[in-house]
Amino acid sequence: MVIPGVAGAGLAALILAVFLVALGASDPRTASIWAACVLTCAVAHTLLALGYRRADCVFRAASTWPLAFTVVAGLEGIAWGFAPVGLTPDAPFDIRFLPLAVTLGVTAGAIPAFGPWLPAFLALFLPATLPYVAANFFAPALVERASAFLMLIYVVVMGGLGVRSHRAFIEIVGLRLRSEALAEDLRRERDTADAANRAKSSFLAAASHDLRQPVHALGLFAGALLRLDLPGEARLLVERIEASAAAMDGLFNAILDISRLDAGVVEVAPRAFRVGPYLARICRDLRPEAEAKGLRLRCRSCDEVAWTDPFLLERVVRNLVSNAVRYSDRGGVLVACRRRGGRLAIQVFDTGPGIAAGDHERIFQEYVQIGNVERDRTKGLGLGLAIVRRTCAILDMPIALRSRIGRGSCFEVKMALSDEAALAEDSVAAAPGALAERSLIVVIDDEASIREAMERLLAGWGHDVIAAGSGDEAVARLASHPTRPDLIVSDYRLRDGETGTEVIERLRSEFNETIPALIITGDTAPDRLIEARTSGLVLLHKPVPNGKLRAAMRNLMVGARASSGE
Repeated sequence: MVIPGVAGAGLAALILAVFLVALGASDPRTASIWAACVLTCAVAHTLLALGYRRADCVFRAASTWPLAFTVVAGLEGIAWGFAPVGLTPDAPFDIRFLPLAVTLGVTAGAIPAFGPWLPAFLALFLPATLPYVAANFFAPALVERASAFLMLIYVVVMGGLGVRSHRAFIEIVGLRLRSEALAEDLRRERDTADAANRAKSSFLAAASHDLRQPVHALGLFAGALLRLDLPGEARLLVERIEASAAAMDGLFNAILDISRLDAGVVEVAPRAFRVGPYLARICRDLRPEAEAKGLRLRCRSCDEVAWTDPFLLERVVRNLVSNAVRYSDRGGVLVACRRRGGRLAIQVFDTGPGIAAGDHERIFQEYVQIGNVERDRTKGLGLGLAIVRRTCAILDMPIALRSRIGRGSCFEVKMALSDEAALAEDSVAAAPGALAERSLIVVIDDEASIREAMERLLAGWGHDVIAAGSGDEAVARLASHPTRPDLIVSDYRLRDGETGTEVIERLRSEFNETIPALIITGDTAPDRLIEARTSGLVLLHKPVPNGKLRAAMRNLMVGARASSGE
Protein backbone atom coordinates (compact mmCIF):
# COMPACT_ATOMS: atom_id res chain seq x y z
CA MET A 1 0.00 0.00 0.00
CA VAL A 2 2.90 2.44 0.65
CA ILE A 3 4.26 2.69 -2.90
CA PRO A 4 0.87 3.19 -4.67
CA GLY A 5 -0.18 5.65 -1.95
CA VAL A 6 2.88 7.90 -2.10
CA ALA A 7 2.96 7.67 -5.91
CA GLY A 8 -0.65 8.88 -6.03
CA ALA A 9 0.14 11.69 -3.59
CA GLY A 10 3.09 12.82 -5.71
CA LEU A 11 0.99 12.80 -8.87
CA ALA A 12 -1.79 14.74 -7.12
CA ALA A 13 0.74 17.36 -5.93
CA LEU A 14 2.10 17.82 -9.45
CA ILE A 15 -1.37 18.23 -10.98
CA LEU A 16 -2.47 20.60 -8.19
CA ALA A 17 0.59 22.83 -8.66
CA VAL A 18 0.02 23.03 -12.42
CA PHE A 19 -3.65 23.99 -12.06
CA LEU A 20 -3.01 26.56 -9.33
CA VAL A 21 -0.34 28.27 -11.43
CA ALA A 22 -2.62 28.17 -14.50
CA LEU A 23 -5.41 29.79 -12.49
CA GLY A 24 -3.01 32.51 -11.30
CA ALA A 25 -3.75 31.56 -7.69
CA SER A 26 -0.22 30.49 -6.78
CA ASP A 27 3.28 31.80 -7.35
CA PRO A 28 5.03 29.53 -9.92
CA ARG A 29 8.25 29.41 -7.93
CA THR A 30 6.46 28.54 -4.66
CA ALA A 31 4.27 25.92 -6.36
CA SER A 32 7.27 24.34 -8.08
CA ILE A 33 9.31 24.11 -4.88
CA TRP A 34 6.33 22.67 -2.99
CA ALA A 35 5.58 20.04 -5.68
CA ALA A 36 9.28 19.11 -5.81
CA CYS A 37 9.30 18.55 -2.01
CA VAL A 38 6.27 16.26 -2.19
CA LEU A 39 7.72 14.33 -5.14
CA THR A 40 11.06 13.99 -3.32
CA CYS A 41 9.32 12.55 -0.28
CA ALA A 42 7.39 10.15 -2.54
CA VAL A 43 10.63 8.97 -4.18
CA ALA A 44 12.28 8.58 -0.76
CA HIS A 45 9.35 6.51 0.52
CA THR A 46 9.49 4.30 -2.58
CA LEU A 47 13.24 3.72 -2.26
CA LEU A 48 12.87 2.89 1.43
CA ALA A 49 10.08 0.38 0.71
CA LEU A 50 12.02 -1.32 -2.10
CA GLY A 51 15.21 -1.41 -0.04
CA TYR A 52 13.40 -2.93 2.93
CA ARG A 53 11.89 -5.68 0.76
CA ARG A 54 15.26 -6.62 -0.69
CA ALA A 55 17.20 -6.46 2.59
CA ASP A 56 18.05 -9.64 4.48
CA CYS A 57 16.39 -10.47 7.80
CA VAL A 58 19.24 -9.15 9.94
CA PHE A 59 19.37 -5.82 8.10
CA ARG A 60 15.56 -5.51 8.28
CA ALA A 61 15.70 -5.75 12.05
CA ALA A 62 17.80 -2.58 12.29
CA SER A 63 16.04 0.35 14.02
CA THR A 64 17.05 2.79 11.25
CA TRP A 65 14.25 1.61 8.94
CA PRO A 66 11.26 2.83 11.02
CA LEU A 67 13.13 6.00 11.99
CA ALA A 68 13.92 6.89 8.36
CA PHE A 69 10.35 6.08 7.30
CA THR A 70 8.91 8.28 10.06
CA VAL A 71 11.22 11.22 9.24
CA VAL A 72 10.26 11.13 5.54
CA ALA A 73 6.57 10.87 6.51
CA GLY A 74 6.98 13.92 8.77
CA LEU A 75 8.57 15.96 5.97
CA GLU A 76 5.77 14.97 3.59
CA GLY A 77 3.18 15.89 6.24
CA ILE A 78 4.74 19.36 6.64
CA ALA A 79 4.65 19.85 2.84
CA TRP A 80 0.95 18.93 2.68
CA GLY A 81 0.18 21.09 5.73
CA PHE A 82 1.70 24.05 3.84
CA ALA A 83 -0.54 23.51 0.77
CA PRO A 84 -3.92 24.88 2.05
CA VAL A 85 -2.34 27.80 3.94
CA GLY A 86 0.68 28.80 1.86
CA LEU A 87 0.09 27.95 -1.79
CA THR A 88 -2.89 30.32 -2.32
CA PRO A 89 -2.69 32.94 0.44
CA ASP A 90 -4.52 35.71 -1.44
CA ALA A 91 -6.97 33.65 -3.51
CA PRO A 92 -10.72 33.47 -2.87
CA PHE A 93 -11.98 30.79 -0.50
CA ASP A 94 -13.28 28.56 -3.27
CA ILE A 95 -9.79 28.48 -4.86
CA ARG A 96 -8.10 27.95 -1.47
CA PHE A 97 -10.44 25.04 -0.84
CA LEU A 98 -8.89 23.15 -3.78
CA PRO A 99 -5.52 22.35 -2.06
CA LEU A 100 -7.48 21.68 1.16
CA ALA A 101 -9.57 19.04 -0.62
CA VAL A 102 -6.46 17.36 -2.05
CA THR A 103 -4.83 17.40 1.40
CA LEU A 104 -7.92 15.77 2.91
CA GLY A 105 -7.74 13.02 0.30
CA VAL A 106 -4.02 12.42 0.90
CA THR A 107 -4.40 12.25 4.68
CA ALA A 108 -7.38 9.88 4.38
CA GLY A 109 -5.30 7.64 2.11
CA ALA A 110 -2.53 7.66 4.73
CA ILE A 111 -4.67 5.50 7.03
CA PRO A 112 -4.27 2.22 5.10
CA ALA A 113 -0.83 3.18 3.74
CA PHE A 114 0.82 4.39 6.97
CA GLY A 115 -1.54 3.00 9.64
CA PRO A 116 0.53 -0.18 10.26
CA TRP A 117 3.33 2.02 11.67
CA LEU A 118 1.58 4.52 13.96
CA PRO A 119 4.49 7.00 14.40
CA ALA A 120 4.76 7.41 10.62
CA PHE A 121 1.01 7.92 10.27
CA LEU A 122 0.91 10.57 13.00
CA ALA A 123 4.06 12.22 11.59
CA LEU A 124 2.27 12.74 8.26
CA PHE A 125 -1.32 13.22 9.41
CA LEU A 126 -0.94 15.83 12.15
CA PRO A 127 1.44 18.26 10.33
CA ALA A 128 -0.78 17.99 7.23
CA THR A 129 -4.06 18.91 8.99
CA LEU A 130 -3.41 20.96 12.13
CA PRO A 131 -1.81 24.01 10.39
CA TYR A 132 -5.10 24.72 8.60
CA VAL A 133 -6.98 24.51 11.88
CA ALA A 134 -4.52 26.89 13.58
CA ALA A 135 -4.53 29.35 10.68
CA ASN A 136 -8.31 29.60 10.29
CA PHE A 137 -9.85 28.85 13.67
CA PHE A 138 -9.96 32.58 14.53
CA ALA A 139 -10.25 33.92 10.97
CA PRO A 140 -12.60 36.92 10.48
CA ALA A 141 -14.74 35.15 7.85
CA LEU A 142 -17.36 32.79 9.23
CA VAL A 143 -16.90 30.29 6.43
CA GLU A 144 -13.19 30.03 7.22
CA ARG A 145 -13.85 29.52 10.93
CA ALA A 146 -16.48 26.89 10.09
CA SER A 147 -14.05 25.06 7.80
CA ALA A 148 -11.41 25.14 10.55
CA PHE A 149 -13.88 23.70 13.04
CA LEU A 150 -14.91 20.98 10.59
CA MET A 151 -11.23 20.29 9.91
CA LEU A 152 -10.69 19.79 13.65
CA ILE A 153 -13.51 17.23 13.74
CA TYR A 154 -11.91 15.54 10.72
CA VAL A 155 -8.59 15.37 12.57
CA VAL A 156 -10.16 13.74 15.61
CA VAL A 157 -12.26 11.23 13.64
CA MET A 158 -9.69 10.27 11.02
CA GLY A 159 -6.89 10.25 13.58
CA GLY A 160 -8.96 7.85 15.67
CA LEU A 161 -9.52 5.65 12.62
CA GLY A 162 -5.80 5.64 11.97
CA VAL A 163 -5.12 4.50 15.55
CA ARG A 164 -7.74 1.78 15.25
CA SER A 165 -6.28 0.70 11.91
CA HIS A 166 -2.89 0.37 13.58
CA ARG A 167 -4.33 -1.70 16.42
CA ALA A 168 -6.18 -3.94 13.95
CA PHE A 169 -2.95 -4.43 12.02
CA ILE A 170 -1.09 -5.36 15.21
CA GLU A 171 -3.82 -7.89 16.07
CA ILE A 172 -3.70 -9.39 12.57
CA VAL A 173 0.08 -9.68 12.72
CA GLY A 174 -0.15 -11.20 16.18
CA LEU A 175 -2.75 -13.72 14.98
CA ARG A 176 -0.60 -14.59 11.98
CA LEU A 177 2.49 -15.06 14.14
CA ARG A 178 0.52 -17.21 16.58
CA SER A 179 -0.93 -19.20 13.70
CA GLU A 180 2.52 -19.75 12.25
CA ALA A 181 3.81 -20.75 15.67
CA LEU A 182 0.91 -23.18 16.08
CA ALA A 183 1.51 -24.55 12.59
CA GLU A 184 5.18 -25.03 13.41
CA ASP A 185 4.25 -26.74 16.69
CA LEU A 186 1.87 -29.00 14.78
CA ARG A 187 4.60 -29.81 12.25
CA ARG A 188 6.98 -30.67 15.07
CA GLU A 189 4.33 -32.78 16.79
CA ARG A 190 3.54 -34.54 13.51
CA ASP A 191 7.24 -35.20 12.86
CA THR A 192 7.61 -36.50 16.40
CA ALA A 193 4.57 -38.75 15.97
CA ASP A 194 5.86 -39.99 12.60
CA ALA A 195 9.26 -40.70 14.13
CA ALA A 196 7.62 -42.53 17.02
CA ASN A 197 5.48 -44.53 14.60
CA ARG A 198 8.55 -45.45 12.53
CA ALA A 199 10.41 -46.43 15.70
CA LYS A 200 7.41 -48.52 16.79
CA SER A 201 7.26 -50.23 13.40
CA SER A 202 11.01 -50.89 13.43
CA PHE A 203 10.83 -52.29 16.95
CA LEU A 204 7.86 -54.51 16.13
CA ALA A 205 9.56 -55.73 12.96
CA ALA A 206 12.79 -56.55 14.82
CA ALA A 207 10.98 -58.11 17.76
CA SER A 208 8.68 -60.07 15.45
CA HIS A 209 11.65 -61.41 13.48
CA ASP A 210 13.53 -62.50 16.61
CA LEU A 211 10.43 -64.09 18.16
CA ARG A 212 9.38 -65.85 14.97
CA GLN A 213 12.67 -67.75 14.78
CA PRO A 214 12.20 -69.92 17.92
CA VAL A 215 8.45 -70.25 17.31
CA HIS A 216 9.17 -71.47 13.77
CA ALA A 217 11.71 -73.96 15.12
CA LEU A 218 9.21 -75.09 17.78
CA GLY A 219 6.61 -75.87 15.12
CA LEU A 220 9.13 -77.78 13.02
CA PHE A 221 10.28 -79.87 15.98
CA ALA A 222 6.65 -80.58 16.95
CA GLY A 223 5.94 -81.71 13.40
CA ALA A 224 8.97 -83.99 13.43
CA LEU A 225 7.93 -85.47 16.80
CA LEU A 226 4.44 -86.29 15.55
CA ARG A 227 5.96 -88.62 12.96
CA LEU A 228 7.50 -90.75 15.70
CA ASP A 229 5.79 -93.61 17.49
CA LEU A 230 4.91 -91.80 20.72
CA PRO A 231 2.82 -92.94 23.70
CA GLY A 232 -0.69 -91.52 23.81
CA GLU A 233 0.01 -88.97 26.54
CA ALA A 234 3.22 -87.79 24.85
CA ARG A 235 1.43 -87.41 21.51
CA LEU A 236 -1.28 -85.37 23.23
CA LEU A 237 1.36 -83.06 24.71
CA VAL A 238 3.04 -82.63 21.31
CA GLU A 239 -0.32 -81.84 19.72
CA ARG A 240 -0.91 -79.19 22.37
CA ILE A 241 2.54 -77.75 21.73
CA GLU A 242 1.72 -77.60 18.03
CA ALA A 243 -1.63 -75.94 18.82
CA SER A 244 0.13 -73.33 20.99
CA ALA A 245 2.61 -72.68 18.19
CA ALA A 246 -0.32 -72.27 15.81
CA ALA A 247 -1.93 -69.76 18.21
CA MET A 248 1.30 -67.75 18.32
CA ASP A 249 1.38 -67.95 14.55
CA GLY A 250 -2.03 -66.30 14.46
CA LEU A 251 -0.82 -63.42 16.63
CA PHE A 252 2.28 -62.98 14.48
CA ASN A 253 0.19 -63.04 11.31
CA ALA A 254 -1.92 -60.15 12.61
CA ILE A 255 1.24 -58.06 13.01
CA LEU A 256 2.44 -59.23 9.61
CA ASP A 257 -0.84 -58.21 7.96
CA ILE A 258 -0.45 -54.68 9.33
CA SER A 259 3.14 -54.50 8.04
CA ARG A 260 2.18 -55.84 4.59
CA LEU A 261 -0.69 -53.38 4.28
CA ASP A 262 1.53 -50.46 5.33
CA ALA A 263 4.27 -51.62 2.95
CA GLY A 264 1.85 -51.64 0.02
CA VAL A 265 2.77 -55.18 -1.02
CA VAL A 266 -0.79 -56.54 -0.81
CA GLU A 267 -1.94 -57.31 -4.34
CA VAL A 268 -5.59 -56.72 -5.23
CA ALA A 269 -7.17 -59.05 -7.80
CA PRO A 270 -10.81 -57.97 -8.25
CA ARG A 271 -13.23 -60.23 -10.10
CA ALA A 272 -16.90 -61.09 -10.23
CA PHE A 273 -18.09 -63.73 -7.76
CA ARG A 274 -21.12 -64.75 -5.75
CA VAL A 275 -20.91 -63.49 -2.19
CA GLY A 276 -23.16 -66.13 -0.66
CA PRO A 277 -20.73 -69.08 -0.57
CA TYR A 278 -18.02 -66.94 1.07
CA LEU A 279 -20.35 -65.74 3.83
CA ALA A 280 -21.64 -69.28 4.38
CA ARG A 281 -18.10 -70.63 4.73
CA ILE A 282 -17.08 -67.93 7.21
CA CYS A 283 -20.13 -68.62 9.37
CA ARG A 284 -19.56 -72.37 9.15
CA ASP A 285 -15.94 -71.96 10.27
CA LEU A 286 -16.78 -69.70 13.21
CA ARG A 287 -20.01 -71.37 14.33
CA PRO A 288 -18.27 -73.79 16.76
CA GLU A 289 -16.60 -70.86 18.52
CA ALA A 290 -19.95 -69.06 18.78
CA GLU A 291 -21.79 -72.13 20.05
CA ALA A 292 -19.08 -72.69 22.68
CA LYS A 293 -20.11 -69.31 24.12
CA GLY A 294 -23.81 -70.04 23.86
CA LEU A 295 -24.28 -67.68 20.91
CA ARG A 296 -26.32 -68.21 17.78
CA LEU A 297 -24.43 -67.38 14.57
CA ARG A 298 -26.80 -66.92 11.63
CA CYS A 299 -26.08 -66.18 7.97
CA ARG A 300 -28.72 -64.44 5.88
CA SER A 301 -27.00 -64.88 2.57
CA CYS A 302 -27.88 -63.53 -0.86
CA ASP A 303 -27.40 -64.48 -4.48
CA GLU A 304 -25.80 -61.17 -5.53
CA VAL A 305 -22.62 -60.94 -7.61
CA ALA A 306 -19.93 -58.61 -6.27
CA TRP A 307 -16.89 -57.08 -7.96
CA THR A 308 -13.87 -57.00 -5.62
CA ASP A 309 -11.06 -59.23 -4.41
CA PRO A 310 -12.86 -62.23 -2.83
CA PHE A 311 -9.94 -63.30 -0.66
CA LEU A 312 -9.35 -59.84 0.82
CA LEU A 313 -13.10 -59.43 1.30
CA GLU A 314 -13.20 -62.75 3.14
CA ARG A 315 -10.41 -61.52 5.43
CA VAL A 316 -12.43 -58.37 6.21
CA VAL A 317 -15.68 -60.21 6.93
CA ARG A 318 -13.93 -62.97 8.88
CA ASN A 319 -12.31 -60.35 11.14
CA LEU A 320 -15.66 -58.62 11.70
CA VAL A 321 -17.52 -61.84 12.49
CA SER A 322 -14.71 -63.08 14.74
CA ASN A 323 -14.78 -59.78 16.64
CA ALA A 324 -18.55 -59.95 16.99
CA VAL A 325 -18.36 -63.46 18.45
CA ARG A 326 -15.45 -62.58 20.73
CA TYR A 327 -17.13 -59.53 22.29
CA SER A 328 -20.69 -60.89 22.58
CA ASP A 329 -21.61 -62.80 25.72
CA ARG A 330 -25.31 -63.33 25.01
CA GLY A 331 -27.74 -63.36 22.11
CA GLY A 332 -26.10 -63.94 18.76
CA VAL A 333 -24.45 -62.65 15.61
CA LEU A 334 -26.12 -62.09 12.24
CA VAL A 335 -24.25 -61.85 8.92
CA ALA A 336 -26.36 -60.46 6.08
CA CYS A 337 -25.97 -58.94 2.64
CA ARG A 338 -28.30 -56.82 0.51
CA ARG A 339 -28.36 -54.10 -2.13
CA ARG A 340 -28.03 -50.56 -0.78
CA GLY A 341 -27.65 -47.41 -2.85
CA GLY A 342 -26.58 -49.22 -6.02
CA ARG A 343 -23.91 -51.18 -4.15
CA LEU A 344 -23.77 -54.44 -2.26
CA ALA A 345 -23.64 -54.10 1.52
CA ILE A 346 -22.43 -56.82 3.89
CA GLN A 347 -23.55 -56.25 7.48
CA VAL A 348 -22.41 -57.95 10.69
CA PHE A 349 -24.80 -57.45 13.62
CA ASP A 350 -23.97 -58.46 17.19
CA THR A 351 -25.63 -58.24 20.60
CA GLY A 352 -22.47 -57.18 22.40
CA PRO A 353 -22.01 -54.32 24.88
CA GLY A 354 -22.01 -51.65 22.17
CA ILE A 355 -19.45 -48.96 21.42
CA ALA A 356 -19.68 -45.37 22.61
CA ALA A 357 -19.85 -42.72 19.88
CA GLY A 358 -16.55 -41.22 21.05
CA ASP A 359 -14.80 -44.55 20.44
CA HIS A 360 -16.06 -45.19 16.90
CA GLU A 361 -12.84 -43.90 15.34
CA ARG A 362 -10.49 -45.07 18.08
CA ILE A 363 -11.37 -48.76 17.74
CA PHE A 364 -9.84 -48.79 14.25
CA GLN A 365 -6.43 -47.87 15.67
CA GLU A 366 -3.77 -50.50 16.35
CA TYR A 367 -3.79 -52.22 19.77
CA VAL A 368 -6.99 -50.46 20.91
CA GLN A 369 -9.45 -52.78 22.62
CA ILE A 370 -12.48 -51.22 24.28
CA GLY A 371 -13.45 -53.13 27.41
CA ASN A 372 -10.20 -55.10 27.60
CA VAL A 373 -8.14 -53.00 29.96
CA GLU A 374 -6.62 -56.13 31.48
CA ARG A 375 -5.22 -57.02 28.01
CA ASP A 376 -6.67 -60.52 27.98
CA ARG A 377 -4.87 -62.22 25.09
CA THR A 378 -7.83 -64.50 24.46
CA LYS A 379 -9.48 -61.37 23.05
CA GLY A 380 -6.70 -60.86 20.51
CA LEU A 381 -4.15 -58.09 20.04
CA GLY A 382 -6.50 -55.29 19.00
CA LEU A 383 -5.29 -55.42 15.39
CA GLY A 384 -8.37 -56.94 13.72
CA LEU A 385 -10.24 -53.69 13.03
CA ALA A 386 -7.02 -51.88 12.06
CA ILE A 387 -6.49 -54.59 9.43
CA VAL A 388 -10.13 -54.28 8.35
CA ARG A 389 -9.90 -50.51 7.80
CA ARG A 390 -6.60 -50.74 5.88
CA THR A 391 -7.92 -53.57 3.72
CA CYS A 392 -11.16 -51.71 3.01
CA ALA A 393 -9.11 -48.68 1.99
CA ILE A 394 -7.12 -50.58 -0.66
CA LEU A 395 -10.35 -52.24 -1.88
CA ASP A 396 -12.15 -48.85 -2.03
CA MET A 397 -14.90 -50.25 0.20
CA PRO A 398 -16.44 -47.77 2.68
CA ILE A 399 -16.88 -49.17 6.18
CA ALA A 400 -19.53 -47.83 8.55
CA LEU A 401 -20.39 -48.49 12.18
CA ARG A 402 -23.66 -48.10 14.04
CA SER A 403 -23.85 -48.99 17.72
CA ARG A 404 -25.98 -48.54 20.85
CA ILE A 405 -24.61 -49.05 24.31
CA GLY A 406 -26.07 -52.20 25.83
CA ARG A 407 -27.80 -53.21 22.58
CA GLY A 408 -25.02 -54.16 20.18
CA SER A 409 -23.29 -52.97 17.03
CA CYS A 410 -23.49 -53.25 13.26
CA PHE A 411 -20.45 -53.04 10.98
CA GLU A 412 -21.19 -52.53 7.29
CA VAL A 413 -18.94 -52.66 4.23
CA LYS A 414 -20.06 -51.72 0.72
CA MET A 415 -18.63 -52.92 -2.58
CA ALA A 416 -19.40 -52.64 -6.27
CA LEU A 417 -22.01 -54.90 -7.83
CA SER A 418 -21.40 -57.00 -10.91
CA ASP A 419 -23.73 -59.02 -13.13
CA GLU A 420 -24.21 -62.56 -14.32
CA ALA A 421 -22.42 -61.89 -17.60
CA ALA A 422 -19.17 -61.06 -15.80
CA LEU A 423 -19.49 -63.91 -13.36
CA ALA A 424 -16.61 -66.34 -13.34
CA GLU A 425 -17.30 -69.28 -11.08
CA ASP A 426 -14.55 -70.25 -8.70
CA SER A 427 -12.48 -73.13 -9.87
CA VAL A 428 -10.11 -74.58 -7.36
CA ALA A 429 -7.55 -76.86 -8.88
CA ALA A 430 -7.12 -80.17 -7.17
CA ALA A 431 -3.99 -80.29 -5.07
CA PRO A 432 -1.33 -82.55 -6.53
CA GLY A 433 -0.53 -85.64 -4.61
CA ALA A 434 2.58 -86.10 -2.58
CA LEU A 435 5.81 -86.76 -4.39
CA ALA A 436 6.53 -90.44 -4.55
CA GLU A 437 10.30 -90.20 -4.95
CA ARG A 438 12.88 -88.70 -2.62
CA SER A 439 14.00 -85.16 -3.38
CA LEU A 440 17.17 -83.28 -2.55
CA ILE A 441 16.36 -80.11 -0.65
CA VAL A 442 18.85 -77.41 0.32
CA VAL A 443 18.03 -75.47 3.49
CA ILE A 444 19.86 -72.20 4.22
CA ASP A 445 19.27 -70.55 7.58
CA ASP A 446 21.69 -68.85 9.97
CA GLU A 447 19.82 -70.21 13.02
CA ALA A 448 21.26 -73.60 14.00
CA SER A 449 18.04 -74.68 15.77
CA ILE A 450 15.97 -74.02 12.65
CA ARG A 451 18.45 -75.87 10.42
CA GLU A 452 18.29 -78.87 12.74
CA ALA A 453 14.48 -78.76 12.96
CA MET A 454 14.08 -78.43 9.18
CA GLU A 455 16.53 -81.26 8.59
CA ARG A 456 14.63 -83.59 10.94
CA LEU A 457 11.21 -82.59 9.56
CA LEU A 458 12.14 -82.94 5.87
CA ALA A 459 14.00 -86.18 6.51
CA GLY A 460 10.87 -87.47 8.21
CA TRP A 461 8.95 -86.59 5.04
CA GLY A 462 11.34 -88.80 3.09
CA HIS A 463 13.70 -86.22 1.55
CA ASP A 464 17.47 -85.83 1.47
CA VAL A 465 18.51 -82.58 3.11
CA ILE A 466 21.61 -80.40 2.90
CA ALA A 467 21.46 -77.71 5.62
CA ALA A 468 23.81 -74.72 5.56
CA GLY A 469 24.15 -71.42 7.38
CA SER A 470 25.31 -69.34 4.40
CA GLY A 471 25.72 -69.33 0.66
CA ASP A 472 29.40 -70.31 0.86
CA GLU A 473 28.61 -73.26 3.09
CA ALA A 474 25.80 -74.41 0.78
CA VAL A 475 28.08 -74.28 -2.29
CA ALA A 476 30.81 -76.18 -0.45
CA ARG A 477 28.44 -78.95 0.64
CA LEU A 478 26.85 -79.26 -2.79
CA ALA A 479 30.26 -79.57 -4.45
CA SER A 480 30.57 -83.14 -3.21
CA HIS A 481 26.99 -84.08 -4.10
CA PRO A 482 26.43 -85.79 -7.45
CA THR A 483 23.02 -84.28 -8.31
CA ARG A 484 21.52 -80.83 -8.39
CA PRO A 485 18.97 -79.84 -5.71
CA ASP A 486 15.25 -80.26 -6.39
CA LEU A 487 14.35 -77.34 -4.12
CA ILE A 488 15.99 -74.49 -2.21
CA VAL A 489 14.45 -73.29 1.05
CA SER A 490 16.17 -70.19 2.42
CA ASP A 491 15.72 -67.65 5.16
CA TYR A 492 15.59 -64.11 3.79
CA ARG A 493 17.89 -62.30 6.20
CA LEU A 494 21.18 -64.12 6.75
CA ARG A 495 24.40 -63.10 8.46
CA ASP A 496 26.87 -60.46 7.19
CA GLY A 497 24.23 -58.72 5.07
CA GLU A 498 23.60 -61.74 2.87
CA THR A 499 20.01 -62.36 1.71
CA GLY A 500 18.19 -65.49 0.67
CA THR A 501 17.50 -64.12 -2.81
CA GLU A 502 21.24 -63.64 -3.38
CA VAL A 503 21.99 -67.21 -2.24
CA ILE A 504 19.25 -68.64 -4.47
CA GLU A 505 20.55 -66.76 -7.51
CA ARG A 506 24.08 -67.93 -6.73
CA LEU A 507 23.04 -71.59 -6.49
CA ARG A 508 21.03 -71.32 -9.70
CA SER A 509 24.09 -69.88 -11.41
CA GLU A 510 26.27 -72.72 -10.10
CA PHE A 511 24.01 -75.32 -11.73
CA ASN A 512 22.94 -73.07 -14.62
CA GLU A 513 19.29 -74.02 -13.97
CA THR A 514 16.22 -72.33 -12.49
CA ILE A 515 15.93 -74.47 -9.38
CA PRO A 516 12.56 -74.13 -7.58
CA ALA A 517 13.01 -72.03 -4.47
CA LEU A 518 11.05 -70.38 -1.71
CA ILE A 519 11.88 -67.74 0.87
CA ILE A 520 10.91 -68.09 4.53
CA THR A 521 11.22 -64.90 6.57
CA GLY A 522 10.37 -63.67 10.03
CA ASP A 523 10.93 -60.03 9.01
CA THR A 524 7.90 -57.74 9.02
CA ALA A 525 9.66 -54.43 8.23
CA PRO A 526 7.82 -52.84 5.25
CA ASP A 527 11.02 -52.21 3.25
CA ARG A 528 12.15 -55.83 3.75
CA LEU A 529 8.74 -57.11 2.70
CA ILE A 530 8.92 -55.04 -0.48
CA GLU A 531 12.43 -56.34 -1.25
CA ALA A 532 11.37 -59.94 -0.71
CA ARG A 533 8.18 -59.51 -2.74
CA THR A 534 10.00 -58.00 -5.74
CA SER A 535 12.28 -61.06 -5.96
CA GLY A 536 9.42 -62.99 -7.57
CA LEU A 537 10.01 -66.00 -5.31
CA VAL A 538 7.37 -67.77 -3.23
CA LEU A 539 7.35 -66.04 0.16
CA LEU A 540 6.29 -67.66 3.45
CA HIS A 541 6.33 -66.02 6.86
CA LYS A 542 7.61 -67.60 10.04
CA PRO A 543 6.30 -69.46 11.88
CA VAL A 544 5.13 -71.59 8.93
CA PRO A 545 2.60 -74.35 9.71
CA ASN A 546 3.96 -77.71 8.63
CA GLY A 547 1.01 -78.36 6.32
CA LYS A 548 1.47 -75.03 4.57
CA LEU A 549 5.21 -75.61 4.18
CA ARG A 550 4.68 -79.10 2.75
CA ALA A 551 2.03 -77.86 0.29
CA ALA A 552 4.24 -75.00 -0.93
CA MET A 553 7.21 -77.33 -1.43
CA ARG A 554 5.07 -79.91 -3.22
CA ASN A 555 3.51 -77.33 -5.58
CA LEU A 556 6.89 -75.86 -6.49
CA MET A 557 8.53 -79.18 -7.25
CA VAL A 558 5.52 -80.61 -9.13
CA GLY A 559 5.28 -77.44 -11.19
CA ALA A 560 8.99 -77.50 -12.00
CA ARG A 561 8.85 -81.13 -13.11
CA ALA A 562 5.72 -80.54 -15.15
CA SER A 563 7.32 -77.63 -16.98
CA SER A 564 10.44 -79.69 -17.72
CA GLY A 565 8.35 -82.56 -19.12
CA GLU A 566 9.29 -85.11 -16.48
